Amino acid sequence: MNGGPSGFNNAPVTRAFVITSVLFTVFFGIRGGSSKLSLTYQDIFEKFRIWKLIKSNFAFSSTPQLLFGVYLLYYFRVFERQIGSNKHSVFILFSGFVSLILQTILLSLFKDPTANLLTSGPYALIFASFVPFYLDIPVSKRFDVFGLHFSDKSFIYLAGVQLLLSSWKRPMLPGICGIIAGSLYRLNIFGIRKAKIPGFIASFFSRMSLPSSSSHSQAPRRTSPSLGRQARSYQAPVPSSIEPSEEAIATLVSMGFDQNAARQALVHARNDVNAATNILLEAHSH
Repeated sequence: MNGGPSGFNNAPVTRAFVITSVLFTVFFGIRGGSSKLSLTYQDIFEKFRIWKLIKSNFAFSSTPQLLFGVYLLYYFRVFERQIGSNKHSVFILFSGFVSLILQTILLSLFKDPTANLLTSGPYALIFASFVPFYLDIPVSKRFDVFGLHFSDKSFIYLAGVQLLLSSWKRPMLPGICGIIAGSLYRLNIFGIRKAKIPGFIASFFSRMSLPSSSSHSQAPRRTSPSLGRQARSYQAPVPSSIEPSEEAIATLVSMGFDQNAARQALVHARNDVNAATNILLEAHSH
């Protein structure tokens, strides 16, 4: 199982986030001293250090954390492709803000300036992304290893567990705060799932991405009645002479959908991956 086509096609926000995280880790984490990155009671309540607040949300504190963290961020780019860069940016901001509030409350409860309870890194986004990963990404393969049951999603969960235990107890609290933030986003608290960032910010990240290539052919395709009913609530079908791109089909297949169903949904959605995903999810729920 992968996150769709290789690279950051249709995921410019994720790419910018990963690059920022890697640079912050190299210059402020690994080289700058990881012990100085973690948020403490003093950083928030005694000496408000906004620069440290920013660094602690991007820079991992060790090379193993960086490797596992970047791997998960790279995989979770599938959600930006699913909901679009604008809404994914909202998801990043919301999960980071809620996680920071929760971590601040925890630090205020302990009130120990010397306690090193938290680790640095984008744990809020990573573990918030496990919520839609658990709920929305279906299992496509199952297999047994020495009598133990696994699925193609198991490797992502194992990477998350490894990241969570990489610095003993310190990543636990940021990870749990991220899961809570992802759950609140899922519950659409304050209507957050309908929120959008200003268009000029979204266009800035869009200009950072490389243009995606599309292939078209003239072969007509038949569509199933169930997908057709779901598609009518989004867009009218396009002429059958327009064939969905293989890249878009691969993106939907990577989410666990059947290849033929993905192709039919893309025909109805005018090759729009986000709209096709909604069609497939609604068809799956009926």
